[in-house]
Amino acid sequence: MVDVREALVVEKVLQGVVAVDGPSGTGKSTTARGLAMRLGARYLDTGAMYRAATLAVMRSGVAPDATTTDADGHDEAVAVALAADLVMSTDPAEPRVRLGGEDVAAEIRGVEVTRNVSAISALTEVRRHLVDEQRRIIAEAHDDGSGIVVEGRDIGTVVAPDADLKIYLVASDTVRAGRRSAEDTSAGRATDATTTGADLARRDRLDSSRAASPLRAAEDAVEVDTSALDVEGVLDRLEELAAERGMLVSALVHTSADGR
Repeated sequence: MVDVREALVVEKVLQGVVAVDGPSGTGKSTTARGLAMRLGARYLDTGAMYRAATLAVMRSGVAPDATTTDADGHDEAVAVALAADLVMSTDPAEPRVRLGGEDVAAEIRGVEVTRNVSAISALTEVRRHLVDEQRRIIAEAHDDGSGIVVEGRDIGTVVAPDADLKIYLVASDTVRAGRRSAEDTSAGRATDATTTGADLARRDRLDSSRAASPLRAAEDAVEVDTSALDVEGVLDRLEELAAERGMLVSALVHTSADGR
């Protein structure tokens, strides 16, 4: 018979905020989520919020890149995005994204959303609205005494400029295209490295040149090149950086006697 009695073990857990920024294909989601799971922290994927807002606009029938206005003169895409019923889970084990109560975590990774998310992300009012929500989620984690790992493109520069640790991930264009193409293939989305590379270059150009919160590294961010590192190697490096900043504390964690 397996002994499932609970035991207390001492583990290192994260306190404070880790901001993980960088362009697509550098491993932000895998890294940020993995670090949160490793260090018992919360996890927030801000890119998923912009994707969900984009999906809401697409479902409404409004073209994401249109400049049409409603009867009151309001931008239709902005109005739909601001009204979207968006709920984010901060549990790294189950990072659900709900739109109108529906889990859309898989749908927001589709080709059409990916193609249109930069247009919605560039809308100043949408960014302001979602940044406010992101800051609320971060503050909630802080008030609960939880550490949180937040990933995106403007976390260290705009969303959490006072983050305890700022990371800017980079990788070669070839590696980024290969990773994203592999992700799409694994998820059943038809793609190839050449097309994916072109899409990444387009998003880099749009995200870096937009007026609202352009993609760039914070001045005090630590750049980590993930090109030649596996996931564990990147996580080891980030945990090392968090330890150097005194962000890791010892905590008693409940676990079963068989280690689960």
